[in-house]
Amino acid sequence: MKTIYFTAISELVYDQRMIRICGSLAKHNYRVVLVGRRYRGAPPLPEQPFMQTRLYCRFTTGWLSYMEWNLKLFFFLLCKKMDAVCAADLDTIIPCYLISTLKGIERVYDAHELFTEMKEVVSRPYIKKCWLAVERFAVPRFRYGYTVSQSIADEFNRRYGSRFEVIRNVPLNDHTSFPAPQTKTILYQGAVNHARGLESLIPAMKLINAELHIYGKGNFEQETKALIARHHLERKVKLHAAVPPQELKAITATAYIGINLVENTGLNQYYSLANKFFDYIQAGIPQVTMRYPEYESINKEYEVAVLIAATDEQNIAGACNKLLEDEYLYQRLAGNCLQAGKVYNWQEEEKKLLAFYQKIFK
Repeated sequence: MKTIYFTAISELVYDQRMIRICGSLAKHNYRVVLVGRRYRGAPPLPEQPFMQTRLYCRFTTGWLSYMEWNLKLFFFLLCKKMDAVCAADLDTIIPCYLISTLKGIERVYDAHELFTEMKEVVSRPYIKKCWLAVERFAVPRFRYGYTVSQSIADEFNRRYGSRFEVIRNVPLNDHTSFPAPQTKTILYQGAVNHARGLESLIPAMKLINAELHIYGKGNFEQETKALIARHHLERKVKLHAAVPPQELKAITATAYIGINLVENTGLNQYYSLANKFFDYIQAGIPQVTMRYPEYESINKEYEVAVLIAATDEQNIAGACNKLLEDEYLYQRLAGNCLQAGKVYNWQEEEKKLLAFYQKIFK
């Protein structure tokens, strides 16, 4: 039985991509260990078919946080026995590279993002320079890699000649039938981060006759609370804490419209293919999302969303009101979601994941 260690700086309880990947491999006779970071106030880890551990770090922000995390991760992995190590994103890639070199094992890069093109990075030139140096050093030295969209895979190929597989971040199609929503609520699920259109979405709610429910946490939480208060939308916009994946799935099924906004502040946003896009599809609810290459390509095949070109208040409000008021359009898109869900699901992506690791260990 081959042993694979996966490393992610995320809070493991909510990291649906890592749960799916590790769970699938564990069920197909791999010994899997997922290593994450323990954050203050995080709930206990739920039982999974794979092993999990979280490393506590004293520093929570800034370069000291990344330095501490990388050192602790390196020394944790150093005394473990494994056949391969997989780095989830650029902020875990250096320890994985060093460990794989020292132990003479295979290394894999799972790029959840085009990290050097995230808004938090591109908006700070010195920070971008540092992360770009890490990317240029490490990524070409990883023989195996996969990512969430074809556009990001193509970008790695253009930059470094690296050939990345595409394993999308999609949920299971469990053939659940969902009741029709009782009220016309709008749902935003996922990370409450910069560049997710929240600065426009919240004031846009003044023009929309529905409630908005936000489930998640992130680096834009305090600003989100301030926006709700500034626009006096406390009765119309509800900000909830992050909830475990299974609970979020049930909540998503009760919504009328899903929201997936991404500001075009860098290639990472422009090439994005968020997991919430597929979560809404599996729940059978139409959504408002961006007219970016990956979303537009899928929407041409299965019209599941109203696409907008920019995240301004008028565009957001217009798209939401279109779905709220046009019953024929809404039902057509809802039906298309059910058809798209049969194609874009984890059962299909899992086949590619298993073939990828079989190739490594053949």
